[in-house]
Amino acid sequence: MKSPNDFLAHIPPSIFAVMSTLANEHGAINLGQGFPDTDGPQWIRDVAAQALIDGPNQYAPDRGVPALRQAVAEHNKRFYGLDIDPDREVVVTSGASEALLDCFMGLLNPGDEVIVLEPFFDIYVPQIKAAGGIAKFVRLEAPDWTLDEATLRAAFSGKTKLLVLNSPMNPAGKVFKQEELDIIARLLIEFDAYALCDEVYEHLTFDDHSHIPLMTLPGMRERCARIGSAGKTFSLTGWKIGYITAAPGMLNTIANAHQIVTFASPPALQIAVAQGLQADTSYFEGLAKGMNEGRRLLTDGLKKIGFDVLPCEGTYFLTADFAPLGFNGDDVEFCTWLTKEAKVTAIPMSAFYAEENGAPPRSLTRFCFAKKTEILEEALERLNSFFSKNRITAHA
Repeated sequence: MKSPNDFLAHIPPSIFAVMSTLANEHGAINLGQGFPDTDGPQWIRDVAAQALIDGPNQYAPDRGVPALRQAVAEHNKRFYGLDIDPDREVVVTSGASEALLDCFMGLLNPGDEVIVLEPFFDIYVPQIKAAGGIAKFVRLEAPDWTLDEATLRAAFSGKTKLLVLNSPMNPAGKVFKQEELDIIARLLIEFDAYALCDEVYEHLTFDDHSHIPLMTLPGMRERCARIGSAGKTFSLTGWKIGYITAAPGMLNTIANAHQIVTFASPPALQIAVAQGLQADTSYFEGLAKGMNEGRRLLTDGLKKIGFDVLPCEGTYFLTADFAPLGFNGDDVEFCTWLTKEAKVTAIPMSAFYAEENGAPPRSLTRFCFAKKTEILEEALERLNSFFSKNRITAHA
């Protein structure tokens, strides 16, 4: 019998599935997988519920219901000053994951090179490969994750078609600065390449950091596909509603990919998200404020236990170095041990690196703070109790 697709047949289970299964087996508090443990605003859910009753419940237009495309355009204008044509420059997708795949399929030809910044969200590379692209990696080094211009330039070539920019950046919690975006923009123009901008955490920045879409920079309007996510913006990850904004020259082929991948997303959810995007600015400010409380709580607690907590400028993830705790093993072993023994689950950061780009850091973990206060407090209590008895561990 002929074998199925060689590439897809050998993709291992995601690190999130592996660690979540382990957490369930051992009754651990799961701070690994990145989703809030409370549902989004009641008023948005009420709109969706009523729209489900009232209809329509047949196929939505393939590019999205007009109300949501209009709301996406207005959202771009309100927050970033971008003038977007809702009919020609917006496509609604079944989540940001589909949006990413649509962009890779729509923009890449077999053999095209794609620059990926490490550490990266783990779905990028298999999607690039499935679309026929070749990933080229540029590593950002902890703890400050600064983008080095010379290193980035060395990754570009005549074969470069696309650069993936995730800002705010999962898992590093980095928000790219204006000067870094300027570097990226210059190189994209010089090498005539596109940017796929994963901006699902656009409203989750902290302290004095603010999100700047690459699309707003000179020369970038025609080169960027910008992805947003209702799941992240409204804490409704199960709805799987994403949206892509791009100039027609890019969006038309991306929309063709969407047409053959899912065609359309649930209309009731689109109608609700359209109203959500029109919410008062205070909602978006409150979202970041609420997440920031969890960030501070988890940061302070992990530091008191002995972790070295790296800066977090955005997203809802903290990177913590466990080396000061004296554990004699790598990050996968540490997260497994932590889950089984301390009953708290994190994600090993090495999962967000490409082995072909050199050995990844082996003492970093990712914790999610998008959880209820009492959950974070219980997790910290478990960790504090455990490490007060296991400060130095000779791991077998």
